[in-house]
Amino acid sequence: MKKIAFIGLGSMGLPMAGNLIKAGYDLNVFNRTPNKAIELENKGAKSFLQLSEAIAGVDIIITMLSNDNALKEVCYGSDGIIQRAKSKAIHISMSTVSPETVEELSSAHEKNGQTLVSAPVFGRPEAAFAQKLWIVTSGNKEAKEHISKVLEAMSQGIFDFGESVSAANLIKISGNFMILSMVEAFAEVLALLEKNDINRQSFIDFITTTLFNIPIYQNYGKIIAQRNYEPAGFKLELGLKDVSLMHDASANAKVPMPIVDLLFSKFLTSLAKNRASLDWSAIELVTAENAGLR
Repeated sequence: MKKIAFIGLGSMGLPMAGNLIKAGYDLNVFNRTPNKAIELENKGAKSFLQLSEAIAGVDIIITMLSNDNALKEVCYGSDGIIQRAKSKAIHISMSTVSPETVEELSSAHEKNGQTLVSAPVFGRPEAAFAQKLWIVTSGNKEAKEHISKVLEAMSQGIFDFGESVSAANLIKISGNFMILSMVEAFAEVLALLEKNDINRQSFIDFITTTLFNIPIYQNYGKIIAQRNYEPAGFKLELGLKDVSLMHDASANAKVPMPIVDLLFSKFLTSLAKNRASLDWSAIELVTAENAGLR
């Protein structure tokens, strides 16, 4: 078993790291808020107060962080991953970040004899706990083969998108865009039905057992129909980051995506209404308000 350092113990990172311990890996953990590591220490992980100590001598470093800036913060600097990780170490970046950031960090790693593999995940915290995440990967072929068992310990399936290291990041933000497009469709339809005195949950029960009999529609349909936005599985303020990434990607590629523009506006409006800590599907409330329902 290779020694692994896991950086970032948020709502996703904590259960993912827990599954690695369950699979028998020797795990070092680091989080900016140290008390989040207590649960993993009780399971056998070694917690460190300094990033440089957590990654010293390890073969594989996994980062699961909230945004581009957080990822760059742990990578750069005299105590960062790029300077402190050993030669031939593999950095698995599992965060939802921009393709540009991943390309930049990959080049920096290569100069130090290290390799970056991009491996963002699809799934909410409950899926992470149940080892039911879907992982998309891209980057060096040999490195991906080397880490395959590690990724299997955290997921129900892995999909490879080639050797361009940022490809998986574009897949990730595209997938998130499609999820939010579904949320917007639910919001608009439920507003229409509610204004015509048709029960929201009855519609969700029907549509998710017939035409859209798939888990993601069922899960989000229930959340939105019942407006069960707390506690958040994925916070709305982080959703704005994801929409912004898609907005930038579409602009860079010169691909008009009007639904992205609509979603961007919905997230900004939601944040202006102090809904940052609600689940990102709470953008539905803006649609209901626009329809005079709230």
